[in-house]
Amino acid sequence: MIEVLDPRPDGNVQDVEYHRLLGYPRGHELTGRALELAGWARRWFSEHGRPWIYLREVELQFAPDRLAIAGTRLSSTQLHDHLTQAEATRAMVVAVSAGRAAEEYARELWEAGKPDEYFFLEIFASAVVERIVATTSGRICDLAERDGLLAVPHYSPGYSGWDVADQNKLFDLITRGAKESFPEKIEVLSSGMLRPKKSLLGVFGLTARSSRALEASRATPCANCAFSPCRYRRAPYRHAGDGSAASQTDTASPSSAPHYSVNPRALAKWARERVRLESQADGSFVASFRFDGTTCSNMGQPFAFDYTVTLGSAAEAHLVRETHCRPAPDDEGHKKMCSYLRDAPAIMQAIATEKPLLGRPLADVLGWTRTSAPAGCHCDAASRRHKWGLALEAIHFALAQRATLPVSTPKLSSTSS
Repeated sequence: MIEVLDPRPDGNVQDVEYHRLLGYPRGHELTGRALELAGWARRWFSEHGRPWIYLREVELQFAPDRLAIAGTRLSSTQLHDHLTQAEATRAMVVAVSAGRAAEEYARELWEAGKPDEYFFLEIFASAVVERIVATTSGRICDLAERDGLLAVPHYSPGYSGWDVADQNKLFDLITRGAKESFPEKIEVLSSGMLRPKKSLLGVFGLTARSSRALEASRATPCANCAFSPCRYRRAPYRHAGDGSAASQTDTASPSSAPHYSVNPRALAKWARERVRLESQADGSFVASFRFDGTTCSNMGQPFAFDYTVTLGSAAEAHLVRETHCRPAPDDEGHKKMCSYLRDAPAIMQAIATEKPLLGRPLADVLGWTRTSAPAGCHCDAASRRHKWGLALEAIHFALAQRATLPVSTPKLSSTSS
């Protein structure tokens, strides 16, 4: 059984990949301060960064509707289908990290009022993790060649169709069977996020060498990801369940537009008038949506609720990190809802604790099956899910429109280095 711990993996990030993650258009040449910052981040990481990778061969157990890896049952049907379609017989579990040093120094830069240095170092650490994962496939192929096996593209919790909550299960599986000690501590938070955040857990399938397997091994996880407003895509999305080349569509083209449950004209209007997107220095977003409704009794009293969603960066498929639903400031109309009049603490607790799609990519809202409940009130669970669906689709639409605009270069602050 293969087990490898490498405290000094190949982190030689190519400029084209670094520039892609920075958000520059393909072929753009960095100049001026951007060129200076990119070079500085690369040099700093070369001197101080401590990336590492751990991988181990494990057994797969398939059932028609579930998958277990080394006895640990995982919830993702997408992972199950990915490995069965690749005819995988075994797998490699992998833990990769850019190390704590880059994250800690980036935080110091932010606190010192140097957002540009913070941003370029954060993105370079992301690029290092991506580089290590990209080269790991070939490394696994070399290790497994003696058994006539090769690696197919990895899949990770948080990817489309795999709930990030499984991060805890996968981490326990990896550490429980490890004979080697990791160079640095890695933690999984209750949300499923990793610390250091520039880290990744994943599964590489191992399949017998064949022409079909060789073709599959050249793909990237982007081919299985349906997140449409992504600027960082390296391959078109291949619709799940159809392996033909004709099923591949470029998500940047109109023909592959997302399928919303809401009329696009309404979404366009809401995106303009009801959605606010606040980009953060690390590429994440805080998105908000204002819902105006009326009570189902008391002669239809108007009220307003604010939906706020914290999303990861596009490189993280805009993972839903936090969700909140609250009455708008100074709103009194919600107190006229019959459920509020009947039991105010209970209904407000229900509204506050329902957090659909938490820990999953925002694009999962496009496949979220929910009952249509167009009533304006928030009295029952179906009505509340319906409104969460409206809010998340409107935010998704707003991000998609933002991503179809011409790609601009990152705006640098006037802070000196």
